[in-house]
Amino acid sequence: MSESEISKRGASAAGSSPASSAASSPTSRRARSSKTSGPEAQQHLLSAADELFYREGVRAVGVDAVVERAGVNKMSLYRQFSSKDDLVMAYLERKDAQFFGYVEKSFAKHAGQPAKQLQQYFDDLAVRASLKDYRGCPFVNVAVEFSDSAHPARQFVFRNKERLLARLTELASTAGADDPETLANALALLIEGVYAASQTYRAGSGPVLAAPKAAALLIAAACGGKAAR
Repeated sequence: MSESEISKRGASAAGSSPASSAASSPTSRRARSSKTSGPEAQQHLLSAADELFYREGVRAVGVDAVVERAGVNKMSLYRQFSSKDDLVMAYLERKDAQFFGYVEKSFAKHAGQPAKQLQQYFDDLAVRASLKDYRGCPFVNVAVEFSDSAHPARQFVFRNKERLLARLTELASTAGADDPETLANALALLIEGVYAASQTYRAGSGPVLAAPKAAALLIAAACGGKAAR
């Protein structure tokens, strides 16, 4: 996949409509705050937390900023979430669902062809990680912010990564890898490298764009030299 292809696909994915911009204006948020409650308020709060926590960091964003962005009053937040930690866990649950949605959408493009499914995930990851507003893996970001490995947020991160590794191992085994666990571990390490490179290099940089080719080599070497493409 060339850098120009990445740029074209990234620009399409990153586009937003005037309607969506208007919906997020201060005026519309103030109008929402006077009539939202219960499940609707909860969804506004989760959407606001999703945007702010991912873009700016969990520690840097206070509940006041989330309330203002959501367009609800502070009492609504505490009716839905007992504390900021509770909101953080709900944010992680939301991100977890989004993440595995991305994973399975990639895999679904080549149903029944596990080597190609693994390859497709890296093709799609390179596109997503090349968007200008991409902030890396939300779970990596949270792990950096919470140094205590016993903290519920860190424990959630561990579970997310373990679930992905199990899925990679399953596909590696079905693809006929001579050592499925080793292949899965290598691919997992490459994924983490993409997350890091997306933040330390420019969008669409060489190291990010090299990931699909590196994955193809790993998959072919583990599966008897059969290319995934």
